[in-house]
Amino acid sequence: MACSAFHAVPKYSSINPARARIRVVIDELRDVYVPIRAAGYTQAECNGRHIYTINGKEYNECSFCGASCPSRDFFKEPDSGLPLKCDMCENEPPLSEPMCVQVCEPGALTYIEREEEGEEEEKPGEMEIGLEALVKKHGLKTVKDTLARISKG
Repeated sequence: MACSAFHAVPKYSSINPARARIRVVIDELRDVYVPIRAAGYTQAECNGRHIYTINGKEYNECSFCGASCPSRDFFKEPDSGLPLKCDMCENEPPLSEPMCVQVCEPGALTYIEREEEGEEEEKPGEMEIGLEALVKKHGLKTVKDTLARISKG
C-alpha cells in the first residue's frame, strides 16, 4: 500500500490498496511472506490453472502471478483499468529501498541489488528475426538468391 501513496498525485496524498504495485501473501503463524510484484500487462489470460499446496493451504497459479490480465482485477488502476507495474519506487533522488520494504512488517521484505553475472547475451534485432523467419519458411538458398536479385536491381 505504501507504493500507492508514493505514486499518488500529489505524492503521499492518498492511500488506496487497489493501486498497490505489490501484493504479499502472508501466513503469520508460520512467519511466511511471499511478495508478488506487479509485472507487465498481458492481453490474454494464461492457461495455467495448476493448484499448489503449501503447508496444507491450496493456491492456484494466479495467486503468485504478477501480470495484469483480463481474468482478474489485481494490478490495475481502479478508476481507468490501466495496468500497474512495479518500478521499485524509482525516484530522483533514488530511495535507499522501495517504499514497501521500508514500511512492511520488519523482515517480511528485503531489497538486495545484485549484479548480473556473466556476459549479457546480445538480443537479435528486427532484421535478424525477420531473416531467420524467412530462412525457416523458404530456405537459405531461396533467401540468398532473392537478396542477390534485389541487390542487382
